[in-house]
Amino acid sequence: MPMLDIDGANLYYTVKGNGIPIVFIHPPVLTSSNFKYQVEGLSRNFKVITFDIRGHGRSQYSDTPIIYSLIVKDIKRLLDHLKIQKAFICGYSTGGSIALEYLLNAPDRALGGIVISGMSEVKDRELKQKISLGISLANKKAVPLLALAISWGNSNKQELFNKMFNEALTGDSINIEQYFRYSLHYNCTNQLKNIPLPVLLVYGEKDKPFHYYAELLHKNLPYNELQVINHVKHQIPTKSANDLNRLITHFIETTMNEVTGEY
Repeated sequence: MPMLDIDGANLYYTVKGNGIPIVFIHPPVLTSSNFKYQVEGLSRNFKVITFDIRGHGRSQYSDTPIIYSLIVKDIKRLLDHLKIQKAFICGYSTGGSIALEYLLNAPDRALGGIVISGMSEVKDRELKQKISLGISLANKKAVPLLALAISWGNSNKQELFNKMFNEALTGDSINIEQYFRYSLHYNCTNQLKNIPLPVLLVYGEKDKPFHYYAELLHKNLPYNELQVINHVKHQIPTKSANDLNRLITHFIETTMNEVTGEY
């Protein structure tokens, strides 16, 4: 089981495939297994890198609070460990906010970004309530309930649910609460114009509340491409994997054809 020691905290990660690297970032409670279908499909053409955020899954509890700058730092340390200078940074849901934070603060270590069902801020009441509920349940150490609900919502098969649920159960309630809380108050909308790299935005046709965030990012990011996948809600990595993998492949190939340089 590959582990990276970062200042005394063990970070679980996986690497599969060869070629242009892509790093995937999961939301609170879930783990890197959320990207099972991306690992399987995209690793045929790319180097796919996943990791469990501190206090999630197989990664160790963090004494340092879970904030986005810490996760960005961990990604850079992981890339250093793998001897990778630049990668595409892909985040799902709140992981998309971390991808944006990475592009803002480490553009020299990125080839571009991919935001799946993500946001630059939490604006609407429904999303605020969902994240606040996550904070409350984590505070009450109700990780099993969170693990059950979120794993079930993101699974398309019993086998995947079992894997996601069992891994989510091992998460630390304190670190999960920190991740939720930071997500609730994060806002980088006014800084989006400073991201100098291409960003792929992917949203579900039926994920109506997130269409606001899709348009917000599409309007403010200087170089972006917005794609909407039909007949799917929020859980695109698992419930519309083939469409997502196709969009990611096309985006990376197009970007690399337009930009020369090492990676």
